[in-house]
Amino acid sequence: MMQEIDRGFERVRRLAEAAGLPELAVGTSYGTPALLVKGKSFTRMKDTETLVVMCALEEKEMLMELDPSLFFETDHYKGWPAMLVRLAVIDDQALTQRLIAAWREKAPKRLAAQFDATGSR
Repeated sequence: MMQEIDRGFERVRRLAEAAGLPELAVGTSYGTPALLVKGKSFTRMKDTETLVVMCALEEKEMLMELDPSLFFETDHYKGWPAMLVRLAVIDDQALTQRLIAAWREKAPKRLAAQFDATGSR
């Protein structure tokens, strides 16, 4: 089980690194692999097939409506600025966009502004 979670997480980590997200660190959150910015988790594996990403509530509602095959929530996440992503379904480009958005949710404003200024996506 952990090996399968690590396999899914490896893809997530690789995409986040390729996006050039500053202050990126690997850690754990709730006992599963996570990506952090300045010590704050912005994404973590929920299980072998599901990624938890931080997401503004308004954006979360919109994304889940637009593409419920990719984005969803369980009762646990209702009202929280986080949504669930089906890793087997989402393509690398869409996943990268979600990772960048999740990173922005947790990154300090100055760091996010620097990232935006460098022209990285």
